[in-house]
Amino acid sequence: MGKLVINENKLNEQVIDQLVKICPFGAMERVGDKVQISAACKMCRLCVKKGPSGVVEFIEEKKVLIDKSLWRGVAVYVDHVDHVDGDIHPVTYELIGKARELAAKINHPVYAVFIGQNIKDKAEELLHYGVDEVFVYDDAALKYFRIEPYTKAFEDFINKNKPSTILVGATTVGRSLAPRIAARFRTGLTADCTILDMKENTDLVQIRPAFGGNIMAQIINPNNRPQLATVRYKVMNAPVRSEEKKGKITLCSLKDITSNIEVLKVVKKQVEENIADAEVIVSVGRAVKSEKDMEPIKKLAGLLNAQVAGTRPLVEAGLIDAKKQIGLSGRTVKPKLIFAIGISGAVQYTAGMNNSDCIIAINSDANAPIFNVAHYGIVGDLYEIVPELIKKIKVS
Repeated sequence: MGKLVINENKLNEQVIDQLVKICPFGAMERVGDKVQISAACKMCRLCVKKGPSGVVEFIEEKKVLIDKSLWRGVAVYVDHVDHVDGDIHPVTYELIGKARELAAKINHPVYAVFIGQNIKDKAEELLHYGVDEVFVYDDAALKYFRIEPYTKAFEDFINKNKPSTILVGATTVGRSLAPRIAARFRTGLTADCTILDMKENTDLVQIRPAFGGNIMAQIINPNNRPQLATVRYKVMNAPVRSEEKKGKITLCSLKDITSNIEVLKVVKKQVEENIADAEVIVSVGRAVKSEKDMEPIKKLAGLLNAQVAGTRPLVEAGLIDAKKQIGLSGRTVKPKLIFAIGISGAVQYTAGMNNSDCIIAINSDANAPIFNVAHYGIVGDLYEIVPELIKKIKVS
Protein backbone atom coordinates (compact mmCIF):
# COMPACT_ATOMS: atom_id res chain seq x y z
CA MET A 1 0.00 0.00 0.00
CA GLY A 2 0.99 3.62 -0.38
CA LYS A 3 -0.29 7.16 -0.22
CA LEU A 4 -0.46 10.29 -2.35
CA VAL A 5 1.45 13.34 -1.12
CA ILE A 6 0.92 16.87 -2.46
CA ASN A 7 3.97 19.12 -2.50
CA GLU A 8 2.25 22.34 -1.44
CA ASN A 9 5.29 24.52 -2.26
CA LYS A 10 4.63 23.82 -5.96
CA LEU A 11 0.97 24.86 -5.90
CA ASN A 12 -0.38 27.94 -7.67
CA GLU A 13 -3.70 28.94 -9.25
CA GLN A 14 -2.99 27.20 -12.54
CA VAL A 15 -1.66 24.00 -10.94
CA ILE A 16 -4.63 23.74 -8.58
CA ASP A 17 -7.08 24.07 -11.49
CA GLN A 18 -5.21 21.36 -13.41
CA LEU A 19 -5.31 18.90 -10.48
CA VAL A 20 -9.00 19.47 -9.81
CA LYS A 21 -9.85 18.91 -13.49
CA ILE A 22 -7.58 15.89 -14.05
CA CYS A 23 -9.08 13.63 -11.36
CA PRO A 24 -11.82 11.45 -12.95
CA PHE A 25 -13.36 10.75 -9.53
CA GLY A 26 -13.52 14.33 -8.27
CA ALA A 27 -11.26 13.44 -5.36
CA MET A 28 -9.09 16.57 -5.73
CA GLU A 29 -10.79 19.37 -3.81
CA ARG A 30 -9.68 22.99 -3.64
CA VAL A 31 -9.57 24.38 -0.10
CA GLY A 32 -8.40 27.99 -0.19
CA ASP A 33 -4.95 28.03 -1.73
CA LYS A 34 -4.40 24.30 -1.11
CA VAL A 35 -5.64 20.96 -2.48
CA GLN A 36 -7.04 18.10 -0.42
CA ILE A 37 -7.53 14.48 -1.50
CA SER A 38 -10.94 13.13 -0.43
CA ALA A 39 -12.13 9.59 0.25
CA ALA A 40 -13.33 9.40 -3.37
CA CYS A 41 -9.72 8.76 -4.44
CA LYS A 42 -9.31 5.35 -6.14
CA MET A 43 -5.49 5.50 -6.23
CA CYS A 44 -5.46 5.51 -10.04
CA ARG A 45 -2.43 7.84 -9.83
CA LEU A 46 -3.54 9.81 -12.87
CA CYS A 47 -2.61 12.97 -10.95
CA VAL A 48 0.96 11.65 -10.69
CA LYS A 49 1.25 10.48 -14.32
CA LYS A 50 -0.64 13.26 -16.13
CA GLY A 51 -0.61 16.08 -13.59
CA PRO A 52 1.91 18.91 -13.24
CA SER A 53 5.38 17.40 -12.80
CA GLY A 54 6.46 16.81 -9.19
CA VAL A 55 3.31 18.24 -7.58
CA VAL A 56 1.76 14.92 -6.57
CA GLU A 57 3.91 11.96 -5.55
CA PHE A 58 3.00 8.38 -4.72
CA ILE A 59 4.96 7.14 -1.72
CA GLU A 60 5.07 3.42 -1.10
CA GLU A 61 4.60 2.61 2.56
CA LYS A 62 7.16 0.26 4.01
CA LYS A 63 5.56 -2.66 5.74
CA VAL A 64 7.41 -4.64 8.36
CA LEU A 65 7.32 -8.30 7.39
CA ILE A 66 6.18 -10.70 10.08
CA ASP A 67 8.26 -13.65 11.21
CA LYS A 68 6.10 -16.58 10.11
CA SER A 69 8.24 -19.02 12.05
CA LEU A 70 6.79 -17.61 15.28
CA TRP A 71 3.32 -18.83 14.26
CA ARG A 72 2.87 -22.57 14.35
CA GLY A 73 -0.13 -24.88 14.26
CA VAL A 74 -3.51 -25.30 12.55
CA ALA A 75 -6.35 -24.71 15.02
CA VAL A 76 -10.03 -25.64 14.80
CA TYR A 77 -12.78 -23.95 16.79
CA VAL A 78 -14.99 -26.59 18.40
CA ASP A 79 -18.57 -25.57 17.67
CA HIS A 80 -21.46 -26.75 19.81
CA VAL A 81 -24.78 -28.11 18.63
CA ASP A 82 -26.18 -27.11 22.02
CA HIS A 83 -24.09 -24.83 24.21
CA VAL A 84 -25.87 -26.07 27.31
CA ASP A 85 -25.05 -29.74 26.75
CA GLY A 86 -21.78 -29.14 24.90
CA ASP A 87 -22.56 -31.57 22.05
CA ILE A 88 -19.99 -31.08 19.31
CA HIS A 89 -21.27 -29.91 15.94
CA PRO A 90 -20.25 -32.35 13.14
CA VAL A 91 -18.67 -29.52 11.13
CA THR A 92 -15.91 -29.58 13.77
CA TYR A 93 -14.85 -33.09 12.75
CA GLU A 94 -14.85 -32.10 9.09
CA LEU A 95 -12.55 -29.17 9.88
CA ILE A 96 -10.27 -31.42 11.93
CA GLY A 97 -9.90 -33.65 8.87
CA LYS A 98 -8.90 -30.68 6.73
CA ALA A 99 -6.64 -29.28 9.49
CA ARG A 100 -4.74 -32.57 9.65
CA GLU A 101 -4.24 -32.50 5.89
CA LEU A 102 -2.98 -28.90 5.91
CA ALA A 103 -0.78 -29.37 8.96
CA ALA A 104 0.88 -32.46 7.47
CA LYS A 105 2.16 -30.37 4.54
CA ILE A 106 4.10 -28.03 6.81
CA ASN A 107 4.76 -30.35 9.75
CA HIS A 108 2.61 -28.33 12.18
CA PRO A 109 0.50 -29.62 15.09
CA VAL A 110 -3.31 -29.65 15.01
CA TYR A 111 -5.06 -27.81 17.83
CA ALA A 112 -8.70 -27.65 18.91
CA VAL A 113 -10.16 -24.80 20.95
CA PHE A 114 -13.15 -25.82 23.07
CA ILE A 115 -14.99 -23.08 24.99
CA GLY A 116 -17.95 -23.69 27.33
CA GLN A 117 -18.98 -25.18 30.65
CA ASN A 118 -18.65 -28.80 31.82
CA ILE A 119 -17.04 -29.78 28.53
CA LYS A 120 -13.88 -31.62 29.61
CA ASP A 121 -15.43 -35.06 29.08
CA LYS A 122 -16.73 -34.04 25.65
CA ALA A 123 -13.22 -32.81 24.77
CA GLU A 124 -11.90 -36.34 25.20
CA GLU A 125 -13.82 -37.36 22.07
CA LEU A 126 -11.71 -35.03 19.92
CA LEU A 127 -8.59 -37.07 20.70
CA HIS A 128 -10.07 -39.94 18.66
CA TYR A 129 -9.83 -37.80 15.50
CA GLY A 130 -6.13 -36.97 15.43
CA VAL A 131 -5.96 -33.69 17.31
CA ASP A 132 -2.56 -33.13 18.93
CA GLU A 133 -3.82 -30.85 21.71
CA VAL A 134 -7.24 -29.66 22.86
CA PHE A 135 -7.32 -26.36 24.73
CA VAL A 136 -10.35 -26.33 27.01
CA TYR A 137 -11.79 -23.13 28.48
CA ASP A 138 -14.29 -24.46 31.00
CA ASP A 139 -16.02 -21.84 33.11
CA ALA A 140 -19.54 -21.04 34.36
CA ALA A 141 -19.31 -17.66 32.62
CA LEU A 142 -18.90 -19.53 29.32
CA LYS A 143 -22.04 -21.63 29.69
CA TYR A 144 -23.87 -19.70 26.97
CA PHE A 145 -22.38 -18.21 23.85
CA ARG A 146 -21.81 -14.51 24.45
CA ILE A 147 -19.46 -12.75 22.10
CA GLU A 148 -17.28 -10.87 24.63
CA PRO A 149 -16.18 -13.76 26.88
CA TYR A 150 -15.84 -16.19 23.98
CA THR A 151 -13.67 -13.70 22.10
CA LYS A 152 -11.56 -13.19 25.21
CA ALA A 153 -11.00 -16.93 25.56
CA PHE A 154 -10.08 -17.30 21.90
CA GLU A 155 -7.78 -14.27 22.12
CA ASP A 156 -6.03 -15.82 25.13
CA PHE A 157 -5.46 -19.04 23.17
CA ILE A 158 -4.00 -17.16 20.17
CA ASN A 159 -1.72 -14.96 22.26
CA LYS A 160 -0.31 -17.94 24.16
CA ASN A 161 -0.02 -20.48 21.32
CA LYS A 162 0.25 -18.39 18.13
CA PRO A 163 -1.45 -20.72 15.63
CA SER A 164 -0.64 -19.96 12.01
CA THR A 165 -4.11 -20.91 10.76
CA ILE A 166 -7.57 -21.08 12.35
CA LEU A 167 -10.57 -22.87 10.83
CA VAL A 168 -14.08 -22.05 12.02
CA GLY A 169 -17.37 -23.64 11.02
CA ALA A 170 -19.71 -21.30 9.14
CA THR A 171 -22.47 -21.80 11.70
CA THR A 172 -24.46 -19.07 13.43
CA VAL A 173 -21.87 -18.94 16.23
CA GLY A 174 -18.87 -19.28 13.93
CA ARG A 175 -20.01 -16.45 11.69
CA SER A 176 -20.27 -14.22 14.73
CA LEU A 177 -17.02 -15.23 16.41
CA ALA A 178 -14.59 -15.40 13.47
CA PRO A 179 -14.99 -11.75 12.33
CA ARG A 180 -14.52 -10.53 15.90
CA ILE A 181 -11.27 -12.51 16.19
CA ALA A 182 -10.04 -11.24 12.82
CA ALA A 183 -10.74 -7.64 13.83
CA ARG A 184 -9.06 -8.14 17.21
CA PHE A 185 -5.83 -9.30 15.55
CA ARG A 186 -6.12 -7.02 12.50
CA THR A 187 -5.88 -9.98 10.17
CA GLY A 188 -7.88 -11.29 7.21
CA LEU A 189 -10.88 -13.59 7.15
CA THR A 190 -12.21 -15.53 4.17
CA ALA A 191 -15.81 -16.68 4.56
CA ASP A 192 -17.44 -19.83 3.17
CA CYS A 193 -14.31 -21.38 1.65
CA THR A 194 -14.88 -24.39 -0.59
CA ILE A 195 -11.21 -25.33 -1.11
CA LEU A 196 -8.25 -24.94 1.26
CA ASP A 197 -4.59 -25.68 0.60
CA MET A 198 -1.29 -24.87 2.27
CA LYS A 199 1.92 -23.48 0.80
CA GLU A 200 5.32 -24.56 2.07
CA ASN A 201 5.82 -21.10 3.59
CA THR A 202 2.64 -21.68 5.72
CA ASP A 203 0.46 -19.32 3.64
CA LEU A 204 -3.09 -20.65 3.56
CA VAL A 205 -4.62 -20.77 0.07
CA GLN A 206 -8.31 -19.99 0.46
CA ILE A 207 -10.65 -20.50 -2.50
CA ARG A 208 -14.30 -19.49 -2.58
CA PRO A 209 -16.90 -18.55 -5.21
CA ALA A 210 -17.22 -14.80 -5.77
CA PHE A 211 -19.32 -12.39 -7.85
CA GLY A 212 -22.38 -14.61 -7.59
CA GLY A 213 -20.38 -17.71 -8.33
CA ASN A 214 -19.07 -16.41 -11.67
CA ILE A 215 -15.44 -16.71 -10.54
CA MET A 216 -13.49 -18.77 -8.03
CA ALA A 217 -11.43 -16.32 -5.98
CA GLN A 218 -8.06 -17.41 -4.60
CA ILE A 219 -7.22 -15.48 -1.43
CA ILE A 220 -3.88 -15.45 0.39
CA ASN A 221 -2.94 -13.53 3.54
CA PRO A 222 0.88 -13.38 3.15
CA ASN A 223 1.85 -10.94 5.87
CA ASN A 224 -0.68 -11.37 8.68
CA ARG A 225 -1.17 -14.07 11.26
CA PRO A 226 -3.24 -15.87 12.27
CA GLN A 227 -5.01 -16.72 9.00
CA LEU A 228 -8.76 -17.26 9.43
CA ALA A 229 -11.25 -19.09 7.24
CA THR A 230 -14.83 -20.23 7.77
CA VAL A 231 -16.15 -23.36 6.07
CA ARG A 232 -19.72 -24.56 5.70
CA TYR A 233 -20.95 -27.89 7.02
CA LYS A 234 -20.75 -30.76 4.49
CA VAL A 235 -17.96 -29.18 2.42
CA MET A 236 -14.97 -31.08 3.88
CA ASN A 237 -14.60 -34.75 4.80
CA ALA A 238 -14.45 -35.87 8.42
CA PRO A 239 -11.71 -38.37 9.36
CA VAL A 240 -12.58 -41.89 10.50
CA ARG A 241 -12.84 -42.13 14.28
CA SER A 242 -9.96 -44.08 15.80
CA GLU A 243 -10.51 -46.35 18.77
CA GLU A 244 -7.21 -45.15 20.20
CA LYS A 245 -6.91 -41.69 21.74
CA LYS A 246 -3.90 -39.58 20.83
CA GLY A 247 -2.87 -36.12 21.93
CA LYS A 248 -3.57 -34.30 25.17
CA ILE A 249 -6.04 -31.97 26.82
CA THR A 250 -4.87 -28.68 28.29
CA LEU A 251 -7.19 -26.93 30.75
CA CYS A 252 -7.02 -23.14 30.44
CA SER A 253 -8.31 -20.45 32.76
CA LEU A 254 -9.27 -16.80 32.41
CA LYS A 255 -9.66 -13.99 34.88
CA ASP A 256 -12.40 -11.37 34.85
CA ILE A 257 -14.70 -12.99 32.31
CA THR A 258 -17.38 -10.36 31.99
CA SER A 259 -20.06 -9.57 29.46
CA ASN A 260 -22.55 -6.79 28.88
CA ILE A 261 -25.03 -9.45 27.75
CA GLU A 262 -27.11 -11.28 30.32
CA VAL A 263 -28.85 -14.49 29.30
CA LEU A 264 -32.32 -14.40 30.83
CA LYS A 265 -33.84 -17.43 29.18
CA VAL A 266 -32.91 -20.10 26.65
CA VAL A 267 -35.67 -21.40 24.41
CA LYS A 268 -34.80 -24.51 22.44
CA LYS A 269 -35.50 -24.22 18.76
CA GLN A 270 -37.89 -26.78 17.37
CA VAL A 271 -36.01 -29.49 15.50
CA GLU A 272 -36.64 -29.14 11.78
CA GLU A 273 -35.94 -31.41 8.84
CA ASN A 274 -32.55 -30.34 7.49
CA ILE A 275 -31.52 -31.15 3.93
CA ALA A 276 -27.86 -31.00 5.03
CA ASP A 277 -28.45 -34.22 6.99
CA ALA A 278 -30.39 -36.02 4.24
CA GLU A 279 -28.88 -39.15 2.71
CA VAL A 280 -31.05 -38.95 -0.41
CA ILE A 281 -32.24 -35.74 -2.09
CA VAL A 282 -34.43 -35.06 -5.11
CA SER A 283 -33.64 -31.52 -6.25
CA VAL A 284 -35.42 -29.60 -8.99
CA GLY A 285 -34.78 -26.47 -11.01
CA ARG A 286 -36.60 -23.88 -13.09
CA ALA A 287 -37.82 -26.52 -15.56
CA VAL A 288 -40.56 -27.25 -13.00
CA LYS A 289 -43.19 -24.56 -13.52
CA SER A 290 -46.09 -25.20 -11.12
CA GLU A 291 -47.30 -26.93 -7.99
CA LYS A 292 -48.94 -29.56 -10.18
CA ASP A 293 -45.54 -30.30 -11.76
CA MET A 294 -44.15 -30.88 -8.26
CA GLU A 295 -46.48 -33.83 -7.64
CA PRO A 296 -44.41 -36.49 -9.50
CA ILE A 297 -41.25 -35.03 -7.93
CA LYS A 298 -42.71 -35.50 -4.45
CA LYS A 299 -43.89 -38.99 -5.39
CA LEU A 300 -40.39 -39.94 -6.52
CA ALA A 301 -38.92 -38.53 -3.30
CA GLY A 302 -41.44 -40.50 -1.25
CA LEU A 303 -40.47 -43.78 -2.93
CA LEU A 304 -36.78 -43.08 -2.27
CA ASN A 305 -37.36 -41.85 1.30
CA ALA A 306 -35.71 -38.63 0.12
CA GLN A 307 -36.07 -34.94 0.86
CA VAL A 308 -37.17 -32.53 -1.85
CA ALA A 309 -34.89 -29.55 -2.49
CA GLY A 310 -34.17 -27.15 -5.32
CA THR A 311 -32.66 -24.01 -6.75
CA ARG A 312 -33.34 -20.36 -6.03
CA PRO A 313 -35.96 -19.89 -8.82
CA LEU A 314 -38.09 -22.57 -7.16
CA VAL A 315 -37.91 -20.70 -3.85
CA GLU A 316 -38.84 -17.42 -5.54
CA ALA A 317 -41.77 -19.15 -7.26
CA GLY A 318 -42.99 -20.42 -3.88
CA LEU A 319 -42.68 -24.08 -4.87
CA ILE A 320 -40.17 -25.01 -2.17
CA ASP A 321 -39.23 -23.55 1.20
CA ALA A 322 -36.16 -21.31 1.40
CA LYS A 323 -34.61 -23.79 3.85
CA LYS A 324 -34.67 -26.37 1.04
CA GLN A 325 -32.54 -24.30 -1.32
CA ILE A 326 -29.18 -25.75 -2.36
CA GLY A 327 -26.29 -23.52 -3.39
CA LEU A 328 -24.21 -20.49 -2.47
CA SER A 329 -27.18 -18.58 -1.10
CA GLY A 330 -28.76 -21.74 0.33
CA ARG A 331 -27.52 -24.91 2.01
CA THR A 332 -24.54 -27.12 1.30
CA VAL A 333 -25.37 -30.83 1.09
CA LYS A 334 -23.40 -34.05 0.70
CA PRO A 335 -25.91 -36.91 0.47
CA LYS A 336 -25.22 -40.45 -0.67
CA LEU A 337 -27.54 -39.87 -3.63
CA ILE A 338 -28.91 -36.72 -5.23
CA PHE A 339 -31.12 -36.25 -8.29
CA ALA A 340 -30.66 -32.94 -10.14
CA ILE A 341 -33.82 -32.67 -12.23
CA GLY A 342 -34.32 -29.83 -14.69
CA ILE A 343 -31.29 -27.99 -13.27
CA SER A 344 -28.81 -26.35 -15.65
CA GLY A 345 -25.91 -26.66 -13.21
CA ALA A 346 -24.65 -23.12 -12.71
CA VAL A 347 -21.82 -22.84 -10.18
CA GLN A 348 -24.21 -21.13 -7.71
CA TYR A 349 -26.00 -24.50 -7.40
CA THR A 350 -23.19 -27.01 -7.95
CA ALA A 351 -20.99 -25.41 -5.28
CA GLY A 352 -23.59 -26.55 -2.77
CA MET A 353 -23.80 -30.22 -3.85
CA ASN A 354 -20.80 -31.28 -5.97
CA ASN A 355 -19.32 -33.36 -3.13
CA SER A 356 -22.30 -35.73 -3.10
CA ASP A 357 -21.43 -39.43 -3.35
CA CYS A 358 -23.65 -40.03 -6.39
CA ILE A 359 -25.19 -37.37 -8.64
CA ILE A 360 -27.83 -38.28 -11.22
CA ALA A 361 -28.75 -35.45 -13.61
CA ILE A 362 -31.84 -35.23 -15.80
CA ASN A 363 -31.93 -32.43 -18.37
CA SER A 364 -33.22 -31.96 -21.90
CA ASP A 365 -30.08 -30.01 -22.86
CA ALA A 366 -27.19 -32.37 -23.54
CA ASN A 367 -24.76 -29.47 -23.08
CA ALA A 368 -26.06 -28.42 -19.65
CA PRO A 369 -23.18 -27.80 -17.18
CA ILE A 370 -24.81 -30.14 -14.65
CA PHE A 371 -23.51 -33.09 -16.68
CA ASN A 372 -19.95 -31.97 -15.92
CA VAL A 373 -20.40 -32.82 -12.23
CA ALA A 374 -22.90 -35.68 -12.55
CA HIS A 375 -21.86 -39.31 -12.18
CA TYR A 376 -24.83 -40.39 -14.31
CA GLY A 377 -26.78 -38.30 -16.81
CA ILE A 378 -30.08 -38.71 -18.61
CA VAL A 379 -30.81 -36.41 -21.55
CA GLY A 380 -34.53 -36.00 -21.96
CA ASP A 381 -37.78 -34.41 -20.84
CA LEU A 382 -38.23 -34.69 -17.07
CA TYR A 383 -42.01 -35.02 -17.56
CA GLU A 384 -41.36 -38.28 -19.41
CA ILE A 385 -38.39 -39.59 -17.45
CA VAL A 386 -39.61 -39.02 -13.87
CA PRO A 387 -42.86 -41.03 -14.36
CA GLU A 388 -40.78 -43.86 -15.88
CA LEU A 389 -38.45 -43.79 -12.89
CA ILE A 390 -41.43 -44.00 -10.56
CA LYS A 391 -42.73 -47.04 -12.45
CA LYS A 392 -39.34 -48.78 -12.36
CA ILE A 393 -38.91 -48.14 -8.63
CA LYS A 394 -42.41 -49.43 -7.85
CA VAL A 395 -41.71 -52.64 -9.77
CA SER A 396 -38.40 -53.18 -8.02
